[in-house]
Amino acid sequence: MTAPFEPGLPLATDYEAVIGLECHVQLLTLSKAFTGASAAFGGAPNSHVDPYTLGLPGSLPVLNRRAVEFALRMGLATGCTLRKKSRFARKHYFYPDLPKGYQISQYDEPLCEGGHIEFLRHGEPHRVRLTRIHMEEDAGKNLHVSGAGTSLLDYNRAGVPLIEIVSEPDLRSAEEAAEYLRAVRQLVRYLGISDGNMEEGSLRCDANVSVRPRGQREYGTRTELKNINSFKYVQKAIEHEIRRQIELLRSGGTVVLETRGWDAERGTSRSQRKKEQAHDYRYFPDPDLPPLVIDDAWLAEVRQTLPETPMRRYERYLGQGLSPYDAVLLTSERELSDYFDEVFRSGGDAKLAANWIGSELLGALYKDGKGIAASPVSAPRLAELLGLIEKGAISGKIGKEVFGKMYATFASAPEIVQAEGLTQVTDAGAIEAVCQRIVEGHPRQGDLYRAGNQKIIGFFIGQVMKETGGRAKPELVNQVLRRLLGGTS
Repeated sequence: MTAPFEPGLPLATDYEAVIGLECHVQLLTLSKAFTGASAAFGGAPNSHVDPYTLGLPGSLPVLNRRAVEFALRMGLATGCTLRKKSRFARKHYFYPDLPKGYQISQYDEPLCEGGHIEFLRHGEPHRVRLTRIHMEEDAGKNLHVSGAGTSLLDYNRAGVPLIEIVSEPDLRSAEEAAEYLRAVRQLVRYLGISDGNMEEGSLRCDANVSVRPRGQREYGTRTELKNINSFKYVQKAIEHEIRRQIELLRSGGTVVLETRGWDAERGTSRSQRKKEQAHDYRYFPDPDLPPLVIDDAWLAEVRQTLPETPMRRYERYLGQGLSPYDAVLLTSERELSDYFDEVFRSGGDAKLAANWIGSELLGALYKDGKGIAASPVSAPRLAELLGLIEKGAISGKIGKEVFGKMYATFASAPEIVQAEGLTQVTDAGAIEAVCQRIVEGHPRQGDLYRAGNQKIIGFFIGQVMKETGGRAKPELVNQVLRRLLGGTS
């Protein structure tokens, strides 16, 4: 057995890894793929079942239209070629979590072919080709009782609709594979077709890994890693498998085509079974399901539901003058991106809006353990606050004070500013009177300024802002002070 993975352990440079991922995404439908039983996560064991889920004689499948629409969304968003007529097949294998003795999937006629997933890697756009996206149903869940020598079966998950996203072997590192998986999760959440929750099994990943001498065109023998349930472990499991295969080849051994299970606790993988081939599953068209036909009207209807994808929004934000950092942050979740767009559409400056969302708003929400959807400050109200700052009605410093009160009380910025008299002082005469008193009261500091210590202007500005409660317009204060102290106006 290969030693447990050690973070930071360098991988050999004379070998190249070749990686492809198979991502299973549970679709966020109310009912299962071929029956009306609930597809909700949780619930008492075996409470979301019916005769068809349990494979009882006489029960027949009825395809979930909503699941098809969700699959089409993913195909359209990734630029796939959509098959107007596809079929469902029976994939046979015997395992207790499969009550019918077969899984309904798509084999030689998948709904979507080709396409790609786009994401950023080290700040640069990256693209991984897809082989196919096909529909299928999930299996149940085995619950192994530790120390009892028995297993329990929960069929709540059996029949929940899935799409399987199969990539081409375009990935060359574990880090790249983890970034690809994050991009898949981000996209399915943007599309509203899945919550992408790996902890609950809504997004699962199998990794096909092989190595070959660098420069060789032929692929090496691959192994399939299963049971990977987090982005962290995807990277660790693949790095471990790359190292295991390289060590095996260097010692004169051969890599076996097999399925291996990842043990996160031990940081190792274990051989589970010889890797099956397609003929082992005895695929044949499901006789109880007619071909799935997608007409142009249905496809056009689904296309209208597509949101702007994360990468397109990222590019748009760069065009609006945002930094790559801000654009990445704002596109991390669709709800956050929608919030920013609503603030910006209200007429605010894009950079100012990004700064306030990224610092004040997200900082407060993080402290309270809330998401953007639970923000006490709505997008229109934040836009109101930023408008006051842009017009010079209040300073940025006062703006932060106002924001804190908005967050705590749900009041609007104009209400708070008016009630507490926080309007910025812009009257030149009033500001000059305050500045005159401050300069006359600190002659030693004034001499230092006139002797060339320009930085001490900050002391005077601070004194003026303190006396005016932070309400004096900073630019005007700076201008008046420099004139009174003998600098240029």
